[in-house]
This record gives sequence, structure tokens and C-alpha cells, in this order.
Amino acid sequence: MEIKQGENRFFIGEGSAFKAEITFIQQNDTLVIDHTFVDPSLRGEGIAKQLVNKVVDYARQENKKILPVCSYARVVMERDKSMHDVLKK
Repeated sequence: MEIKQGENRFFIGEGSAFKAEITFIQQNDTLVIDHTFVDPSLRGEGIAKQLVNKVVDYARQENKKILPVCSYARVVMERDKSMHDVLKK
């Protein structure tokens, strides 16, 4: 499935019918991840982690840090040491 980039989000789906999405707010040099959603029909396929990875890649490209206030994104980023370079403490 293709993960697309929108305004302050990465998502799977068409139009406003998102099957999965992660949203963030840009605050200066920080991306605040505030929401992650995956439709029940797609759960268990690792899509939520792929969405977090997209934001991490974007943060690296833009030289930004990530503050994950979404509980899922926070747990993923705290556990995965490869993401700590962009994790805002």
C-alpha cells in the first residue's frame, strides 16, 4: 500500500477516506505527532509503524526533531534506538 504525504500528515486512502493516517503539528524545529489511526481492516500489518517511519524520515530530511504526544508513536520511538536521533527529549 502506498503511503502518501498530505499537509501535516502521512496517510493511506483517497480523498478524505483515510484507511490509515498519522498527523503532526509543525512548531518551529519540532514535529509534534498528535494522532495515529489504522482502520481495523489493516491492523496487524505493521502499517502504524510504517507511518511513524515516514514521519521520522521526513524529520531527518527537514532537520527537525519529533515530540510524540500520541501514545503509540511515543512508545515506538522510545523503544527503537534508531529513531532517537530525531526524538525530542
